[in-house]
Amino acid sequence: MVLDSDIIKFLIASDIHAGYGENKQYIGNDSFESLREVLSNAKEAKNHPSRETQLKVVRLLRTYCTKGEKPDLDFVSDPTINFQHSNFPSVNYLDDNLCITVPIFTIHGNHDDLSGKGLSALDVLHESGLLNLFGKYSDLDQLEVAPILLKRGCTKIALYGIGSQRDDRLARAFSKGKIKFKRPEEDDWFYILVLHQNRPPRSKLRSTKSHVSFKCIPDFFDVVIWGHEHECLIDPDFKSFDVNGQNKSFYIIQPGSTVATALSTEEAKRKHIGIM
Repeated sequence: MVLDSDIIKFLIASDIHAGYGENKQYIGNDSFESLREVLSNAKEAKNHPSRETQLKVVRLLRTYCTKGEKPDLDFVSDPTINFQHSNFPSVNYLDDNLCITVPIFTIHGNHDDLSGKGLSALDVLHESGLLNLFGKYSDLDQLEVAPILLKRGCTKIALYGIGSQRDDRLARAFSKGKIKFKRPEEDDWFYILVLHQNRPPRSKLRSTKSHVSFKCIPDFFDVVIWGHEHECLIDPDFKSFDVNGQNKSFYIIQPGSTVATALSTEEAKRKHIGIM
C-alpha cells in the first residue's frame, strides 16, 4: 500500500528561455506567461538577461514559490558538496531566513554562458535563495558527480545533474571514463540524471557527432531528464540496448522548451510539462 507520506511529487520543465523576444510586439510576453503557467502548475499539482527580464522572473518566483507551507521533504545529502559553487551552501527551503514553499532544483543551460568569471543569472537567483542551482562543473578532466539526496517516508530520490557543456568535451569525457557518479551506500534509491546537451547527432565531421549518446550513460539510472532539445517528447521513452555484451536500460524524458524560439516543425508541436 502506498501512503501519502511516502510520495514525492515534482514538476519537470526545461528550456524556459525567460526574456526571449521581450522587445517584439506580439510575442514579448510569451516566455513569461509560459513561466507563470509552469510555476502555477507546480504550486497546484541569456547570460545577460535584461533588468526587466530579471525583475519579471524574480516576481514570478516570489509569487509562486514563497507562499504556503514548507514542503515535507528531507534533504539528506551534504549541501556543501551539492552547492560548493555558492557562498551559501545550503538548500533554500531549509533556510530559516527564507520562506520557500516550492523548491526549484535546476542546472544551467547553454545560454547561461559560464565564460569569464563563470557566473550566470542563475547564480544570482541561487545566491538570493530563490532556487537551487546544482551540477555546476568546469573541469571535465576528472569529474565526480555527487547526487542531491531527497527523502520522504520510504521514498528516496538521488538527483544527479551536469550543467551544459561543450558536447564534444562531455562525450569524450564519458567515453574515456573521466566522469564518475558517486552513489549512496544503500541501493534502494530512485536515480535521476539531468542533462542539457544535444541528443541527436548534429555533425558528420566530428568524431563525437557533436552530441552525447545515451549509450554513454550508466545503466543504474532509472530516468534521464534531457534538456536543450526544444521538441516536447514528454512521454517517458524506454531505452534498452547492449554495450559490450551487457544490457542497459532506462527511461528518457525530454520536456522540450516552454516557449517557441524558432519557426521549425519541432517548435510547432504542443508544449507540455511533466508531473512525476
